[in-house]
Amino acid sequence: MTGYTMLRNGGVGNGGQTCMLRWSNRIRLTWLSFTLFIILVFFPLIAHYYLTTLDEADEAGKRIFGPRAGSELCEVKHVLDLCRIRESVSEELLQLEAKRQELNSEIAKLNLKIEACKKSIENAKQDLLQLKNVISQTEHSYKELMAQNQPKLSLPIRLLPEKDDAGLPPPKVLRGCRLHSCFDYSRCPLTSGFPVYVYDSDQLAFGSYLDPLVKQAFQATARANVYVTENADIACLYVILVGEMQEPVGLRPADLEQQLYSLPHWRTDGHNHVIINLSRKSHTQNLLYNVSTGRAMVAQSTFYAVQYRPGFDLVVSPLVHAMSEPNFMEIPPQVPVKRKYLFTFQGEKIESLRSSLQEARSFEEEMEGDPPADYDDRIIATLKAVQDSKLDQVLVEFICKNPLKPSLPTEWALCGEREDRLALLRLSTFALIITPGDPHLVVSSGCATRLFEALEVGAVPVVLGEQVQLPYQDMLQWNEAALVVPKPRVTEVHFLLRSLSDSDLLAMRRQGRFLWEAYFSTTDSIFNTVLAMIRTRIQIPAAPIREEAAAEIPHRSGKAAGTDPNMADNGDLDLGPVETEPPYASPKYLRNFTLTVTDFYRSWNSAPGPFHLFPHTPFDPVLPSEAKFLGSGTGFRPIGGGAGGSGKEFQAALGGNVPREQFTVVMLTYEREEVLMNSLERLNGLPYLNKVVVVWNSPKLPSEDLLWPDIGVPIMVVRTEKNSLNNRFLPWNEIETEAILSIDDDAHLRHDEIMFGFRVWREARDRIVGFPGRYHAWDIPHQSWLYNSNYSCELSMVLTGAAFFHKYYAYLYSYVMPQAIRDMVDEYINCEDIAMNFLVSHITRKPPIKVTSRWTFRCPGCPQALSHDDSHFHERHKCINFFVKVYGYMPLLYTQFRVDSVLFKTRLPHDKTKCFKFI
Repeated sequence: MTGYTMLRNGGVGNGGQTCMLRWSNRIRLTWLSFTLFIILVFFPLIAHYYLTTLDEADEAGKRIFGPRAGSELCEVKHVLDLCRIRESVSEELLQLEAKRQELNSEIAKLNLKIEACKKSIENAKQDLLQLKNVISQTEHSYKELMAQNQPKLSLPIRLLPEKDDAGLPPPKVLRGCRLHSCFDYSRCPLTSGFPVYVYDSDQLAFGSYLDPLVKQAFQATARANVYVTENADIACLYVILVGEMQEPVGLRPADLEQQLYSLPHWRTDGHNHVIINLSRKSHTQNLLYNVSTGRAMVAQSTFYAVQYRPGFDLVVSPLVHAMSEPNFMEIPPQVPVKRKYLFTFQGEKIESLRSSLQEARSFEEEMEGDPPADYDDRIIATLKAVQDSKLDQVLVEFICKNPLKPSLPTEWALCGEREDRLALLRLSTFALIITPGDPHLVVSSGCATRLFEALEVGAVPVVLGEQVQLPYQDMLQWNEAALVVPKPRVTEVHFLLRSLSDSDLLAMRRQGRFLWEAYFSTTDSIFNTVLAMIRTRIQIPAAPIREEAAAEIPHRSGKAAGTDPNMADNGDLDLGPVETEPPYASPKYLRNFTLTVTDFYRSWNSAPGPFHLFPHTPFDPVLPSEAKFLGSGTGFRPIGGGAGGSGKEFQAALGGNVPREQFTVVMLTYEREEVLMNSLERLNGLPYLNKVVVVWNSPKLPSEDLLWPDIGVPIMVVRTEKNSLNNRFLPWNEIETEAILSIDDDAHLRHDEIMFGFRVWREARDRIVGFPGRYHAWDIPHQSWLYNSNYSCELSMVLTGAAFFHKYYAYLYSYVMPQAIRDMVDEYINCEDIAMNFLVSHITRKPPIKVTSRWTFRCPGCPQALSHDDSHFHERHKCINFFVKVYGYMPLLYTQFRVDSVLFKTRLPHDKTKCFKFI
């Protein structure tokens, strides 16, 4: 330290120490340089030598640092890639594990929520059960309150007459008998059902004098009548057949009167009896003239004014077709409207011929003199003048070329045979009927026969003489089918006939055909009409029409029905509630006891066609639950009011006049079990479905191991007596709704299409509403009608393989429509859909309604049906032409109207209107 201090201070005594320090510093620098040189030169050489020696000593496959081949370098890269992949997979596995743990946590939470929902469902079920109990108790309390506030009504006590009943007090004048004075209402309560007892003609003393053909036909009709009873003690009405008698009549009026009064139930005056005298010949004599019939009604075709009691006795038509049905092939068509002759008349009356032919006075001379007592001379002169004028082609003959038929005095006798008269009437637009000149002769068999023949062949009757009593005149509106002209207006007859338009003339001809078939044509129609006249007069409702009893085929169900995506995929569209309650039947028709009073006149006269097609008709029974029609194609009585609504409200409710309503599916099938099961499964979840009636049309029963689907509503399998396409339209008693959806087992319709069709049908309940449209066409070269299934903008038929119609038409098709049409369907195993379209169009005079633009509805992959046969269309051509002959004209009507669901399935906000439009 001292030396160092000295050096710093520049002392000279320390020089030796300074030199030593400098030398020491030089040595250190040299050593450091040498050491660095050794390390930098020799150490790399030694390391290289060592590594080279190590590689040579080891195996060639284990060398690490030595020179390597190209393949060995690739193996090293592969290992590195695998390592990287392993690291990546490990990372993913770690991530998946984390996700798994997260999902397990969520599952645990959801399980807790499920348990909570189950508890909520159980609580809701308990609440629902309690609500149902409360509703049941409320309904029971309501019924009790209603029972307390309303008197309990029961049916009136039935009054049964005693066997020794002396009857009513005798009227002052028997010729003045009316219902209030000569009919015992106590024997006919409203709820009696109108029992009728028919005397056995073979047991009567005068039975041997009756015409065998008339007696046989009458007995057959009486046995089949729904009102006839064998218990005379409960009968409301007693029927006696007294004619027609065989000729010569060997029974005197006094003897006939004595035998009538000796009847076991005559009771001194014959009250509640009706004596029927059917005339099969135009010259039948007035058998009951000068016979005291007491209080018994008389039904015959010939009356004098002194024996006819208006409102009590009945004028009936002659019995021309005793044991035979009308031959529709011989009845001429109703078109063309105008025929060869404007009018015709053939007849002869001896009393008027001399005055008209010998005096040879002109009509002008007769008009200048005093009016004649008998207008027949003026009628002859006027009709001859019309014929000679050549303005229209007419045919009048006042002298019979063939032997004339016997007739009553002053009556115009018929000329020739029936076939000759019908041949002339087929060529006549109008048929003149001149009433007898005797003013005391109210009606005669000859006039009734002329009226019968004119209506039969479609010649509009022109009755000259307003004093005549036409058959059933107090019930029928004859002015809709005939012209009744007073004899003094004979000079205006020609002008009157020429002034009628074709439409009016056709309407009168159609109405005349209806009256003829309903009241004149057969023994059944005459007897039923007589009973209906009396029943209507005393205001007793008609008996319910029978329904077809369904013989159910036992079957096993329980197979869970699947859901076809094409059927049920409706998005957010609510088609309506799926019925979970018991099926709701249509309300029963409860007007039977008042309808006879309020609507009987319309029901007798307002039928638009040749069949007696309305439920409240004179002799047709009342439909039990489906009789809502009150006229020709008119609507139904409203049952309730619609709640309106738009958007969601419109979708969820039917609304309208019948807000609560269901429909029944009727499906016809024949040994196609797989196709049938698929079709039934497609109905699963269909709203407003009441039940499904499967009409099993095969004699072979379904397979025993066949498991039927459970679609939420009952499936009724009905066995038929024979294989017939007419079974599709039988009014099965299992059908409890007014609406019927007739559908084939291979029809493929979506739920929204079915619901749309149902809504449209509810707006047009009297028409067929369906999907596949067809039309008829006139074949000019062959002068016949053709059936056409090509795509067209115009249609006249809707096939019932997928269509809605009212059950009312099932009754008409099965019980009222002519049997010849059903026989044609059975013969060809075809055309039942055409027959139904003919029937409905004939009744309503309206075409069917087609919904949606679909033209076919067959399911893809289904086996071929009968319609694919080559003869299918040829048979349908024949059916159309045959049906036209039966109806007398073509009832089908063309239409270009179609209903499409424009907004029915459009997705709109719930607060916007969602509906369907007609286009």
